Amino acid sequence: MEQKYIIGIIVLILIAIIGGTLFMSGGNTSTRADNELVVSAFVHGSEPETGYDPMYGWGDRGEPLIQSTLMKMNRNMTYDNDLATSWSSNNNFTEYTVNIRDGVKFTDNTTLDAEDVAFSYNQAKSTGNTIDLSSLDNVSAINKTTIKFKLNKPDSTFTDKLLHVGIVPSDSYDNNTYGSNPIGSGPFKLAQWDKGQQVIFEKNPNYYGKQPKFDKLTISFQKNEASFNAAKNHELDIAAVPLSYANETIDGYHSFLSESNDVRGISLPMKNNTGETNEDGIALGNNVTADKSIRLALNYGINREDICKGALNGAGVPNYDGIAHFLPWYNNDSTIKDADIDKAKDFLKKGGWKDTDGDGIVEKDGKKASFNLYYSSDAPERQAIAVAVSEQAKEFGIEINATGSNWDEIDKIKFSEPVVWGFGSTDPYVMYGEYYSNQAGIGYNNPSLVNNSAVDSHIDKAMSEPREQSYADWSAVSWDGQTGISPKGDAAWLWISEIKYTYFVDDSLDISKDTFKLQPHGGDLFGNIYDWTRISPINATN
Repeated sequence: MEQKYIIGIIVLILIAIIGGTLFMSGGNTSTRADNELVVSAFVHGSEPETGYDPMYGWGDRGEPLIQSTLMKMNRNMTYDNDLATSWSSNNNFTEYTVNIRDGVKFTDNTTLDAEDVAFSYNQAKSTGNTIDLSSLDNVSAINKTTIKFKLNKPDSTFTDKLLHVGIVPSDSYDNNTYGSNPIGSGPFKLAQWDKGQQVIFEKNPNYYGKQPKFDKLTISFQKNEASFNAAKNHELDIAAVPLSYANETIDGYHSFLSESNDVRGISLPMKNNTGETNEDGIALGNNVTADKSIRLALNYGINREDICKGALNGAGVPNYDGIAHFLPWYNNDSTIKDADIDKAKDFLKKGGWKDTDGDGIVEKDGKKASFNLYYSSDAPERQAIAVAVSEQAKEFGIEINATGSNWDEIDKIKFSEPVVWGFGSTDPYVMYGEYYSNQAGIGYNNPSLVNNSAVDSHIDKAMSEPREQSYADWSAVSWDGQTGISPKGDAAWLWISEIKYTYFVDDSLDISKDTFKLQPHGGDLFGNIYDWTRISPINATN
Protein backbone atom coordinates (compact mmCIF):
# COMPACT_ATOMS: atom_id res chain seq x y z
CA MET A 1 0.00 0.00 0.00
CA GLU A 2 1.36 3.36 -0.92
CA GLN A 3 2.50 5.56 1.95
CA LYS A 4 0.01 8.34 1.13
CA TYR A 5 -2.91 5.91 1.43
CA ILE A 6 -1.60 4.62 4.79
CA ILE A 7 -1.36 8.21 6.10
CA GLY A 8 -4.87 8.91 4.85
CA ILE A 9 -6.27 5.88 6.64
CA ILE A 10 -4.51 6.88 9.89
CA VAL A 11 -5.96 10.40 9.63
CA LEU A 12 -9.48 9.01 9.12
CA ILE A 13 -9.08 6.71 12.13
CA LEU A 14 -7.90 9.61 14.31
CA ILE A 15 -10.86 11.72 13.22
CA ALA A 16 -13.22 8.89 14.06
CA ILE A 17 -11.62 8.39 17.50
CA ILE A 18 -11.74 12.10 18.35
CA GLY A 19 -15.31 12.43 17.11
CA GLY A 20 -16.38 9.38 19.06
CA THR A 21 -14.70 10.65 22.20
CA LEU A 22 -16.50 13.98 21.91
CA PHE A 23 -19.82 12.22 21.41
CA MET A 24 -19.34 9.88 24.36
CA SER A 25 -18.32 12.72 26.64
CA GLY A 26 -21.24 14.91 25.60
CA GLY A 27 -18.91 17.41 24.02
CA ASN A 28 -20.15 20.59 22.40
CA THR A 29 -21.98 19.73 19.18
CA SER A 30 -23.75 23.06 18.95
CA THR A 31 -23.99 24.61 15.52
CA ARG A 32 -26.23 27.49 16.51
CA ALA A 33 -25.06 31.07 16.24
CA ASP A 34 -25.08 33.60 19.06
CA ASN A 35 -27.98 35.52 17.49
CA GLU A 36 -30.13 32.39 17.31
CA LEU A 37 -32.09 30.50 19.94
CA VAL A 38 -32.82 26.79 20.01
CA VAL A 39 -35.32 25.74 22.65
CA SER A 40 -37.18 22.58 23.52
CA ALA A 41 -40.32 23.91 25.10
CA PHE A 42 -43.12 21.39 25.27
CA VAL A 43 -44.49 23.41 28.17
CA HIS A 44 -45.29 26.06 25.54
CA GLY A 45 -47.67 23.47 24.14
CA SER A 46 -46.89 20.44 22.06
CA GLU A 47 -46.57 20.67 18.29
CA PRO A 48 -49.95 22.07 17.18
CA GLU A 49 -51.84 19.55 15.06
CA THR A 50 -53.68 22.31 13.20
CA GLY A 51 -50.64 24.53 12.85
CA TYR A 52 -50.03 28.06 14.06
CA ASP A 53 -53.62 29.19 13.87
CA PRO A 54 -54.99 31.08 16.92
CA MET A 55 -58.50 30.14 15.84
CA TYR A 56 -57.62 26.55 16.71
CA GLY A 57 -55.73 27.08 19.94
CA TRP A 58 -52.29 28.32 18.94
CA GLY A 59 -51.09 30.77 21.59
CA ASP A 60 -54.10 30.49 23.86
CA ARG A 61 -51.79 29.43 26.70
CA GLY A 62 -49.50 32.40 26.37
CA GLU A 63 -47.31 34.09 23.80
CA PRO A 64 -48.37 33.35 20.18
CA LEU A 65 -45.10 34.85 18.85
CA ILE A 66 -46.43 35.21 15.29
CA GLN A 67 -49.60 37.12 16.02
CA SER A 68 -50.39 40.24 18.02
CA THR A 69 -52.77 40.17 20.97
CA LEU A 70 -54.74 43.11 22.25
CA MET A 71 -53.02 43.07 25.64
CA LYS A 72 -50.42 41.14 27.58
CA MET A 73 -50.18 40.25 31.25
CA ASN A 74 -47.07 41.40 33.06
CA ARG A 75 -45.15 39.84 35.91
CA ASN A 76 -47.38 41.58 38.43
CA MET A 77 -50.50 40.00 36.93
CA THR A 78 -51.79 43.33 35.66
CA TYR A 79 -52.30 44.31 32.03
CA ASP A 80 -50.04 45.98 29.51
CA ASN A 81 -51.26 47.17 26.13
CA ASP A 82 -49.99 45.34 23.06
CA LEU A 83 -52.08 46.05 19.98
CA ALA A 84 -54.54 47.94 22.20
CA THR A 85 -53.94 51.53 23.24
CA SER A 86 -56.79 51.72 25.77
CA TRP A 87 -59.89 49.87 26.93
CA SER A 88 -62.97 50.49 29.04
CA SER A 89 -66.12 48.68 30.17
CA ASN A 90 -69.62 49.70 31.16
CA ASN A 91 -70.69 49.55 34.80
CA ASN A 92 -72.12 46.04 34.75
CA PHE A 93 -69.31 44.47 32.67
CA THR A 94 -71.49 43.50 29.73
CA GLU A 95 -69.80 45.77 27.18
CA TYR A 96 -66.11 46.45 26.53
CA THR A 97 -64.61 49.02 24.15
CA VAL A 98 -61.02 48.64 22.94
CA ASN A 99 -58.96 51.13 20.93
CA ILE A 100 -56.01 49.83 18.93
CA ARG A 101 -52.84 51.16 17.30
CA ASP A 102 -53.14 52.78 13.89
CA GLY A 103 -50.82 51.86 11.02
CA VAL A 104 -49.92 48.31 12.09
CA LYS A 105 -48.99 45.99 9.21
CA PHE A 106 -49.28 42.23 8.85
CA THR A 107 -46.21 40.46 7.54
CA ASP A 108 -47.80 40.36 4.05
CA ASN A 109 -47.76 44.20 4.22
CA THR A 110 -51.53 44.53 4.49
CA THR A 111 -52.95 46.85 7.14
CA LEU A 112 -54.32 45.54 10.43
CA ASP A 113 -57.45 47.35 11.62
CA ALA A 114 -60.48 46.89 13.86
CA GLU A 115 -62.21 44.64 11.31
CA ASP A 116 -59.39 42.11 11.70
CA VAL A 117 -59.79 42.13 15.49
CA ALA A 118 -63.56 41.67 15.29
CA PHE A 119 -63.15 38.91 12.71
CA SER A 120 -60.57 37.10 14.88
CA TYR A 121 -62.75 37.08 17.99
CA ASN A 122 -65.91 36.10 16.12
CA GLN A 123 -63.98 33.33 14.37
CA ALA A 124 -62.39 32.12 17.64
CA LYS A 125 -65.81 31.94 19.29
CA SER A 126 -67.32 30.05 16.37
CA THR A 127 -64.59 27.41 16.29
CA GLY A 128 -64.74 26.88 20.06
CA ASN A 129 -61.16 25.62 19.93
CA THR A 130 -59.45 28.36 21.84
CA ILE A 131 -60.06 30.14 25.16
CA ASP A 132 -63.55 30.09 26.70
CA LEU A 133 -65.47 32.88 24.97
CA SER A 134 -68.89 31.67 26.11
CA SER A 135 -69.72 35.04 27.70
CA LEU A 136 -69.10 36.85 24.38
CA ASP A 137 -72.27 37.62 22.43
CA ASN A 138 -70.77 39.53 19.50
CA VAL A 139 -67.94 41.84 18.58
CA SER A 140 -67.92 44.56 15.94
CA ALA A 141 -65.65 47.25 14.53
CA ILE A 142 -66.92 50.77 15.32
CA ASN A 143 -64.29 52.41 13.13
CA LYS A 144 -60.79 51.50 11.93
CA THR A 145 -59.29 51.60 15.41
CA THR A 146 -62.20 50.88 17.79
CA ILE A 147 -63.82 47.54 18.63
CA LYS A 148 -66.88 46.88 20.79
CA PHE A 149 -67.41 43.58 22.58
CA LYS A 150 -70.95 42.81 23.78
CA LEU A 151 -71.38 40.03 26.34
CA ASN A 152 -74.38 37.85 27.16
CA LYS A 153 -73.83 38.19 30.91
CA PRO A 154 -71.79 40.30 33.34
CA ASP A 155 -68.15 39.19 33.23
CA SER A 156 -65.49 41.28 34.91
CA THR A 157 -62.87 38.71 33.89
CA PHE A 158 -63.40 39.41 30.18
CA THR A 159 -60.27 41.56 30.11
CA ASP A 160 -58.32 38.31 30.43
CA LYS A 161 -59.85 37.19 27.14
CA LEU A 162 -58.09 40.15 25.50
CA LEU A 163 -54.73 38.50 26.24
CA HIS A 164 -54.94 35.24 24.38
CA VAL A 165 -56.51 35.52 20.94
CA GLY A 166 -53.96 36.18 18.20
CA ILE A 167 -55.20 38.55 15.51
CA VAL A 168 -55.38 37.18 11.95
CA PRO A 169 -56.07 39.05 8.66
CA SER A 170 -59.78 38.94 7.87
CA ASP A 171 -59.34 39.41 4.11
CA SER A 172 -56.98 36.50 3.49
CA TYR A 173 -57.68 34.09 6.37
CA ASP A 174 -58.41 30.54 5.19
CA ASN A 175 -58.89 27.97 7.90
CA ASN A 176 -57.62 25.24 5.57
CA THR A 177 -54.26 26.83 4.95
CA TYR A 178 -53.59 29.45 7.62
CA GLY A 179 -52.07 27.03 10.17
CA SER A 180 -49.22 26.15 7.80
CA ASN A 181 -48.83 29.63 6.34
CA PRO A 182 -49.70 32.04 9.14
CA ILE A 183 -49.73 35.80 8.58
CA GLY A 184 -49.46 37.88 11.71
CA SER A 185 -48.14 41.13 13.11
CA GLY A 186 -46.24 39.79 16.12
CA PRO A 187 -42.49 39.79 16.87
CA PHE A 188 -41.74 36.71 14.75
CA LYS A 189 -42.86 35.12 11.50
CA LEU A 190 -42.88 31.47 10.50
CA ALA A 191 -39.87 30.53 8.37
CA GLN A 192 -39.95 26.73 8.35
CA TRP A 193 -41.98 23.94 9.93
CA ASP A 194 -40.44 20.47 9.92
CA LYS A 195 -43.41 18.51 11.19
CA GLY A 196 -42.57 16.20 14.04
CA GLN A 197 -39.17 17.80 14.55
CA GLN A 198 -39.04 21.56 14.88
CA VAL A 199 -40.42 24.93 13.87
CA ILE A 200 -38.26 27.91 12.97
CA PHE A 201 -39.32 31.53 13.45
CA GLU A 202 -37.52 34.60 12.15
CA LYS A 203 -37.73 38.06 13.62
CA ASN A 204 -40.36 40.33 12.11
CA PRO A 205 -38.44 43.58 11.46
CA ASN A 206 -41.70 45.52 11.15
CA TYR A 207 -43.03 44.56 14.57
CA TYR A 208 -44.29 47.69 16.29
CA GLY A 209 -43.24 46.64 19.81
CA LYS A 210 -39.99 45.91 21.56
CA GLN A 211 -37.78 43.89 19.23
CA PRO A 212 -36.36 40.56 20.41
CA LYS A 213 -32.56 40.48 20.50
CA PHE A 214 -32.45 37.24 18.49
CA ASP A 215 -32.96 36.94 14.74
CA LYS A 216 -34.08 33.34 14.77
CA LEU A 217 -35.95 31.10 17.20
CA THR A 218 -36.09 27.34 16.72
CA ILE A 219 -38.50 25.34 18.87
CA SER A 220 -37.57 21.68 19.00
CA PHE A 221 -40.38 19.22 19.70
CA GLN A 222 -38.20 16.96 21.83
CA LYS A 223 -39.71 15.99 25.17
CA ASN A 224 -38.71 14.57 28.50
CA GLU A 225 -35.56 12.43 28.30
CA ALA A 226 -34.89 13.45 24.69
CA SER A 227 -34.92 17.10 25.73
CA PHE A 228 -32.55 16.41 28.62
CA ASN A 229 -30.14 14.47 26.39
CA ALA A 230 -30.22 17.22 23.77
CA ALA A 231 -29.12 19.68 26.44
CA LYS A 232 -26.35 17.31 27.53
CA ASN A 233 -25.16 17.35 23.92
CA HIS A 234 -25.28 21.16 24.02
CA GLU A 235 -27.77 21.31 21.18
CA LEU A 236 -30.17 23.65 22.99
CA ASP A 237 -30.22 27.03 24.67
CA ILE A 238 -33.11 26.01 26.90
CA ALA A 239 -34.38 22.53 27.66
CA ALA A 240 -37.70 22.02 29.39
CA VAL A 241 -37.51 18.76 31.33
CA PRO A 242 -39.77 16.83 33.72
CA LEU A 243 -39.54 17.37 37.47
CA SER A 244 -37.68 14.07 37.79
CA TYR A 245 -34.63 15.88 36.37
CA ALA A 246 -34.87 18.78 38.83
CA ASN A 247 -31.78 17.71 40.77
CA GLU A 248 -29.62 16.83 37.76
CA THR A 249 -26.73 18.97 36.53
CA ILE A 250 -25.39 19.64 33.03
CA ASP A 251 -22.02 21.24 32.36
CA GLY A 252 -22.45 24.67 30.82
CA TYR A 253 -26.07 25.00 31.94
CA HIS A 254 -27.84 26.24 35.04
CA SER A 255 -31.16 24.86 36.19
CA PHE A 256 -34.17 27.09 36.65
CA LEU A 257 -37.22 26.04 38.65
CA SER A 258 -40.05 28.32 37.61
CA GLU A 259 -42.95 28.80 39.97
CA SER A 260 -46.28 28.26 38.21
CA ASN A 261 -50.01 28.51 38.79
CA ASP A 262 -50.34 24.99 37.39
CA VAL A 263 -51.94 22.60 39.90
CA ARG A 264 -52.30 18.85 39.60
CA GLY A 265 -55.40 17.24 41.02
CA ILE A 266 -57.71 14.27 40.64
CA SER A 267 -61.35 14.62 39.63
CA LEU A 268 -63.76 12.59 41.78
CA PRO A 269 -67.13 12.36 39.98
CA MET A 270 -69.78 13.24 42.55
CA LYS A 271 -72.80 11.54 41.00
CA ASN A 272 -73.58 7.87 40.51
CA ASN A 273 -73.26 6.27 37.12
CA THR A 274 -76.88 5.53 36.26
CA GLY A 275 -76.33 5.12 32.54
CA GLU A 276 -76.72 8.84 31.88
CA THR A 277 -74.49 10.30 29.17
CA ASN A 278 -73.71 13.78 27.92
CA GLU A 279 -74.45 15.05 24.40
CA ASP A 280 -71.36 13.29 23.10
CA GLY A 281 -72.47 9.94 24.52
CA ILE A 282 -69.83 9.97 27.27
CA ALA A 283 -70.88 8.28 30.51
CA LEU A 284 -71.43 10.48 33.56
CA GLY A 285 -70.75 9.40 37.15
CA ASN A 286 -68.83 6.89 39.23
CA ASN A 287 -70.49 4.65 41.82
CA VAL A 288 -67.51 4.69 44.19
CA THR A 289 -66.41 8.33 44.18
CA ALA A 290 -70.04 9.47 44.28
CA ASP A 291 -69.96 8.42 47.95
CA LYS A 292 -68.77 11.45 49.92
CA SER A 293 -67.08 9.30 52.58
CA ILE A 294 -64.71 8.00 49.86
CA ARG A 295 -63.87 11.53 48.74
CA LEU A 296 -63.32 12.69 52.32
CA ALA A 297 -61.16 9.66 53.17
CA LEU A 298 -58.92 10.38 50.18
CA ASN A 299 -58.63 14.09 50.93
CA TYR A 300 -57.76 13.59 54.61
CA GLY A 301 -55.78 10.35 54.26
CA ILE A 302 -53.41 11.21 51.40
CA ASN A 303 -50.08 12.73 52.42
CA ARG A 304 -49.54 15.60 49.97
CA GLU A 305 -46.28 16.71 51.55
CA ASP A 306 -44.76 13.27 51.00
CA ILE A 307 -45.85 13.28 47.36
CA CYS A 308 -44.30 16.72 46.83
CA LYS A 309 -41.02 15.64 48.41
CA GLY A 310 -40.87 12.19 46.85
CA ALA A 311 -42.85 11.66 43.66
CA LEU A 312 -42.40 15.29 42.59
CA ASN A 313 -38.73 15.38 43.51
CA GLY A 314 -39.13 18.23 45.98
CA ALA A 315 -40.52 20.56 43.30
CA GLY A 316 -44.16 20.62 44.38
CA VAL A 317 -46.24 22.66 46.81
CA PRO A 318 -49.19 20.94 48.57
CA ASN A 319 -52.52 22.21 47.35
CA TYR A 320 -56.11 21.64 48.50
CA ASP A 321 -58.40 23.56 46.14
CA GLY A 322 -56.68 23.96 42.77
CA ILE A 323 -55.74 27.62 43.32
CA ALA A 324 -52.04 28.43 43.53
CA HIS A 325 -51.14 29.90 46.91
CA PHE A 326 -49.87 33.22 45.53
CA LEU A 327 -52.99 34.14 43.52
CA PRO A 328 -55.14 36.91 45.03
CA TRP A 329 -58.19 34.63 45.30
CA TYR A 330 -56.36 31.82 47.12
CA ASN A 331 -58.34 30.71 50.18
CA ASN A 332 -56.11 29.79 53.11
CA ASP A 333 -59.13 28.38 54.95
CA SER A 334 -59.38 25.59 52.37
CA THR A 335 -56.30 23.87 53.78
CA ILE A 336 -56.66 20.85 56.07
CA LYS A 337 -54.42 18.57 58.08
CA ASP A 338 -53.99 15.60 55.79
CA ALA A 339 -51.98 12.35 56.09
CA ASP A 340 -54.46 11.37 58.82
CA ILE A 341 -55.04 7.68 58.16
CA ASP A 342 -57.16 7.18 61.28
CA LYS A 343 -59.47 9.98 60.19
CA ALA A 344 -59.69 8.52 56.70
CA LYS A 345 -60.67 5.13 58.13
CA ASP A 346 -63.22 6.80 60.38
CA PHE A 347 -64.86 8.54 57.38
CA LEU A 348 -65.13 5.17 55.63
CA LYS A 349 -66.54 3.44 58.71
CA LYS A 350 -69.16 6.12 59.25
CA GLY A 351 -70.02 5.91 55.57
CA GLY A 352 -70.78 2.20 55.89
CA TRP A 353 -67.59 0.92 54.25
CA LYS A 354 -66.06 -2.20 55.87
CA ASP A 355 -63.51 -4.84 54.90
CA THR A 356 -65.69 -7.94 55.07
CA ASP A 357 -63.44 -10.40 53.22
CA GLY A 358 -60.12 -9.49 54.81
CA ASP A 359 -58.35 -8.41 51.62
CA GLY A 360 -57.57 -4.94 52.96
CA ILE A 361 -60.10 -3.20 50.68
CA VAL A 362 -63.35 -1.94 52.18
CA GLU A 363 -66.75 -2.77 50.69
CA LYS A 364 -70.26 -1.41 50.90
CA ASP A 365 -73.42 -3.08 49.61
CA GLY A 366 -71.30 -5.70 47.86
CA LYS A 367 -69.22 -3.08 46.07
CA LYS A 368 -65.49 -2.69 46.64
CA ALA A 369 -63.90 0.73 47.17
CA SER A 370 -61.93 0.32 43.97
CA PHE A 371 -61.55 2.43 40.84
CA ASN A 372 -59.17 3.19 38.01
CA LEU A 373 -57.19 6.43 38.07
CA TYR A 374 -56.19 7.62 34.60
CA TYR A 375 -53.24 9.80 33.72
CA SER A 376 -51.60 10.90 30.50
CA SER A 377 -48.64 8.60 29.85
CA ASP A 378 -46.94 11.59 28.26
CA ALA A 379 -46.73 13.42 31.60
CA PRO A 380 -44.24 11.88 34.06
CA GLU A 381 -45.39 14.02 37.00
CA ARG A 382 -49.01 12.85 36.53
CA GLN A 383 -47.86 9.25 36.51
CA ALA A 384 -45.84 9.87 39.67
CA ILE A 385 -48.88 11.38 41.40
CA ALA A 386 -51.20 8.56 40.30
CA VAL A 387 -48.83 5.86 41.51
CA ALA A 388 -48.14 7.61 44.84
CA VAL A 389 -51.84 8.16 45.54
CA SER A 390 -52.66 4.54 44.72
CA GLU A 391 -49.96 3.31 47.11
CA GLN A 392 -51.06 5.59 49.95
CA ALA A 393 -54.78 4.84 49.55
CA LYS A 394 -54.17 1.14 50.19
CA GLU A 395 -53.24 2.03 53.76
CA PHE A 396 -56.80 3.01 54.58
CA GLY A 397 -58.60 0.47 52.43
CA ILE A 398 -59.19 2.07 49.00
CA GLU A 399 -57.89 0.32 45.90
CA ILE A 400 -56.79 2.63 43.10
CA ASN A 401 -55.47 1.26 39.83
CA ALA A 402 -53.12 3.82 38.28
CA THR A 403 -53.71 3.60 34.53
CA GLY A 404 -51.59 5.36 31.94
CA SER A 405 -53.28 6.21 28.65
CA ASN A 406 -53.54 8.83 25.91
CA TRP A 407 -56.04 11.66 25.71
CA ASP A 408 -58.04 10.02 22.94
CA GLU A 409 -58.84 7.21 25.36
CA ILE A 410 -59.12 9.40 28.44
CA ASP A 411 -61.66 11.57 26.63
CA LYS A 412 -64.04 8.61 26.57
CA ILE A 413 -64.04 8.10 30.35
CA LYS A 414 -63.16 11.53 31.70
CA PHE A 415 -66.57 12.01 33.38
CA SER A 416 -66.94 8.51 34.81
CA GLU A 417 -63.43 7.70 36.06
CA PRO A 418 -61.05 9.81 38.15
CA VAL A 419 -58.33 11.48 36.06
CA VAL A 420 -55.15 13.36 36.99
CA TRP A 421 -55.68 16.85 35.56
CA GLY A 422 -53.69 20.05 35.37
CA PHE A 423 -55.51 23.33 35.90
CA GLY A 424 -54.49 26.81 36.89
CA SER A 425 -54.75 30.29 35.51
CA THR A 426 -54.27 33.97 36.19
CA ASP A 427 -57.89 34.24 35.01
CA PRO A 428 -60.26 33.26 37.85
CA TYR A 429 -62.91 32.53 35.22
CA VAL A 430 -61.31 29.09 34.89
CA MET A 431 -63.28 28.21 38.05
CA TYR A 432 -66.52 28.72 36.11
CA GLY A 433 -65.51 25.89 33.79
CA GLU A 434 -64.20 23.73 36.61
CA TYR A 435 -67.11 23.96 39.05
CA TYR A 436 -70.24 25.70 37.68
CA SER A 437 -73.15 23.26 37.64
CA ASN A 438 -74.27 23.94 34.07
CA GLN A 439 -70.76 23.14 32.84
CA ALA A 440 -70.77 19.58 34.19
CA GLY A 441 -69.72 17.10 31.54
CA ILE A 442 -69.24 19.68 28.74
CA GLY A 443 -66.01 19.55 26.78
CA TYR A 444 -63.36 19.27 29.46
CA ASN A 445 -65.39 21.25 31.97
CA ASN A 446 -66.45 20.26 35.47
CA PRO A 447 -65.26 16.62 35.31
CA SER A 448 -66.20 16.07 38.96
CA LEU A 449 -69.80 17.00 38.03
CA VAL A 450 -70.05 19.54 40.85
CA ASN A 451 -73.62 20.71 41.41
CA ASN A 452 -73.65 23.19 44.28
CA SER A 453 -75.97 26.23 44.12
CA ALA A 454 -73.83 28.15 46.65
CA VAL A 455 -70.78 27.66 44.43
CA ASP A 456 -72.76 28.89 41.40
CA SER A 457 -73.94 31.91 43.38
CA HIS A 458 -70.41 32.90 44.41
CA ILE A 459 -69.22 32.64 40.81
CA ASP A 460 -72.15 34.72 39.50
CA LYS A 461 -71.50 37.41 42.09
CA ALA A 462 -67.75 37.47 41.43
CA MET A 463 -68.28 37.97 37.70
CA SER A 464 -70.52 40.97 38.30
CA GLU A 465 -68.02 42.75 40.55
CA PRO A 466 -64.95 44.78 39.55
CA ARG A 467 -62.14 42.32 39.27
CA GLU A 468 -60.10 43.54 42.24
CA GLN A 469 -63.22 43.46 44.41
CA SER A 470 -64.29 39.99 43.26
CA TYR A 471 -61.51 37.95 44.85
CA ALA A 472 -63.41 37.24 48.09
CA ASP A 473 -66.24 35.62 46.13
CA TRP A 474 -63.85 33.62 43.96
CA SER A 475 -62.22 32.41 47.21
CA ALA A 476 -65.60 31.44 48.62
CA VAL A 477 -65.98 28.90 45.81
CA SER A 478 -63.41 26.81 47.69
CA TRP A 479 -64.91 27.31 51.16
CA ASP A 480 -67.29 29.96 52.46
CA GLY A 481 -67.52 28.66 56.02
CA GLN A 482 -70.47 26.42 55.16
CA THR A 483 -69.77 24.77 51.83
CA GLY A 484 -67.50 24.78 48.79
CA ILE A 485 -65.53 22.45 46.54
CA SER A 486 -62.57 21.97 48.91
CA PRO A 487 -62.08 19.07 51.40
CA LYS A 488 -64.08 20.89 54.10
CA GLY A 489 -67.04 21.07 51.74
CA ASP A 490 -67.92 18.72 48.87
CA ALA A 491 -64.38 17.32 48.60
CA ALA A 492 -65.15 17.28 44.89
CA TRP A 493 -61.51 16.91 43.91
CA LEU A 494 -58.35 15.48 45.38
CA TRP A 495 -56.05 18.39 44.67
CA ILE A 496 -52.44 17.38 45.26
CA SER A 497 -49.79 19.90 44.32
CA GLU A 498 -48.78 23.04 42.55
CA ILE A 499 -45.90 22.14 40.27
CA LYS A 500 -42.81 24.01 39.21
CA TYR A 501 -41.49 24.04 35.66
CA THR A 502 -37.95 22.78 35.25
CA TYR A 503 -35.51 24.19 32.71
CA PHE A 504 -31.85 23.89 31.92
CA VAL A 505 -30.59 27.20 30.52
CA ASP A 506 -27.28 27.61 28.67
CA ASP A 507 -24.90 29.70 30.79
CA SER A 508 -24.42 32.02 27.82
CA LEU A 509 -28.07 33.07 28.03
CA ASP A 510 -29.88 35.42 30.42
CA ILE A 511 -33.66 34.90 30.31
CA SER A 512 -34.26 37.74 32.75
CA LYS A 513 -35.83 36.23 35.82
CA ASP A 514 -36.78 39.79 36.82
CA THR A 515 -39.37 39.86 34.03
CA PHE A 516 -40.21 36.18 33.85
CA LYS A 517 -43.96 35.71 33.79
CA LEU A 518 -46.15 33.33 35.68
CA GLN A 519 -46.80 30.10 33.81
CA PRO A 520 -48.64 28.55 32.13
CA HIS A 521 -51.87 30.56 31.76
CA GLY A 522 -51.17 34.28 31.76
CA GLY A 523 -47.73 33.86 30.33
CA ASP A 524 -45.34 31.16 29.27
CA LEU A 525 -41.67 30.55 28.69
CA PHE A 526 -41.64 33.05 25.82
CA GLY A 527 -43.63 35.73 27.63
CA ASN A 528 -40.52 37.87 28.23
CA ILE A 529 -38.47 36.77 25.21
CA TYR A 530 -37.93 40.44 24.35
CA ASP A 531 -35.66 40.65 27.40
CA TRP A 532 -33.55 37.55 26.70
CA THR A 533 -29.90 38.34 26.08
CA ARG A 534 -26.79 36.40 25.06
CA ILE A 535 -24.35 37.46 27.75
CA SER A 536 -21.36 35.53 26.36
CA PRO A 537 -20.52 33.56 23.22
CA ILE A 538 -22.13 30.11 23.29
CA ASN A 539 -18.90 28.21 22.97
CA ALA A 540 -17.30 30.12 25.83
CA THR A 541 -19.52 28.40 28.38
CA ASN A 542 -19.61 24.85 27.00
